[in-house]
Amino acid sequence: MTATVVLGLAWGDEGKGRVCDSLASDANYVSRYSGGNNAGHTVRVGEEEFKLHLIPSGIVREGVVCTIGNGVVVNPEVLVEEVEALEARGISVRDRLKIDGRAHLIMPYHIALDSHREIALGDAKIGTTNRGIGPAYEDKIARYGVRVQDISDEGILKTKLKAALREKNSIFENVYGEKPYDVSELAAWLRGFEDFIRPMMADTGTMLREGLERREKVLLEGGQATLLDNDHGTYPFVTSSNPTVGGAVTGSGIPAGQLEYVVGVTKAYTTRVGDGPMPTELFDEVGDRIRDVGREYGTTTGRSRRVGWLDLPAIKWAASLNGITHCALTMLDVLSAVDEIKICTGYEVDGRPFDGYPMHQTDLHHARPVYKTLPGWDEDITGCRMRGDLPGAAQDFVGFVEAEVGAPLCMISVGPEREQAIVERIGT
Repeated sequence: MTATVVLGLAWGDEGKGRVCDSLASDANYVSRYSGGNNAGHTVRVGEEEFKLHLIPSGIVREGVVCTIGNGVVVNPEVLVEEVEALEARGISVRDRLKIDGRAHLIMPYHIALDSHREIALGDAKIGTTNRGIGPAYEDKIARYGVRVQDISDEGILKTKLKAALREKNSIFENVYGEKPYDVSELAAWLRGFEDFIRPMMADTGTMLREGLERREKVLLEGGQATLLDNDHGTYPFVTSSNPTVGGAVTGSGIPAGQLEYVVGVTKAYTTRVGDGPMPTELFDEVGDRIRDVGREYGTTTGRSRRVGWLDLPAIKWAASLNGITHCALTMLDVLSAVDEIKICTGYEVDGRPFDGYPMHQTDLHHARPVYKTLPGWDEDITGCRMRGDLPGAAQDFVGFVEAEVGAPLCMISVGPEREQAIVERIGT
């Protein structure tokens, strides 16, 4: 048995949790492989809505084992809050959730640094969620990071904290005028999570590989999306990890040869949170209408999302980069609220046609969309369960997107409920 990856093709918030929830119905494992609690997935089950930030969306499927992989950065306070909140709603978590001991921890000084830096950048700010994600990954790469497994060894924990704070305390005192952090206090704070976390600690990569050897199904769940990838996204307005398919391999501990299906998720339009280029962004009442109907407010931050028309050059480039085998189209029902639909099919840069998706940051900032206009359908499609049930105009839109992306659609969501989707299974 091989693994399936679900990842976003734009700037996140594409509805990956919805797609993962559908595919998790027959999965044995669902694993989160990148990011931290700066991401969030929303899953609707009947009248209940589950907002998840660290724990994989498969947790709402009874019997599925969920893992937080080595590529994730974990805020222990957020982890405890999320586990307890889910258990209070009747979801069994601690017997099904495993956290890789190699995953790095988000510390209070990471969150403080994140906030101070954004304020200092002023108008040039990145637009981070101020959750400490970037500084935590910085320490990981600089080899100053504190890992989940370190909670169980006070000696190693204090040694690592001293190394991490040697420079940071100087910055807090001399640059930001803040009090320094105390190693012993931080160690005691972290040690306080040991009894909660240690029973869930595991070598999740080995667990997933052994599951695959037993021909069990593994689903890898990405946070954020391709255009926020630290290497391939709209740098510097990106996240601090690799939510692309390469990150799925390194962040989960599964060999690349075990990845058979890569499902790229895109909305029927485009959204973005934070700063950075977004060629198709709408600043008119149509954009406001899409935002309101689509409830485009961040799962984690509550921030209003930027809204624009579907950007095919970006989506096609992301699909190629990730080598997607299938595509999932979400939020199609939201477009029922507009009379005329536009799709960006190319760009002009400085008044000249541009071929493909710009690599150069300056070109992307100057890119202006070239649109194809399609008629709307002005019908409620939330009851459609087959493509043939869709109005003709909606079928034309779906068919055009599928042909342009060049990968078969395995899911079309037509409403927020679990059953409000046109699903075509992948694999056997």
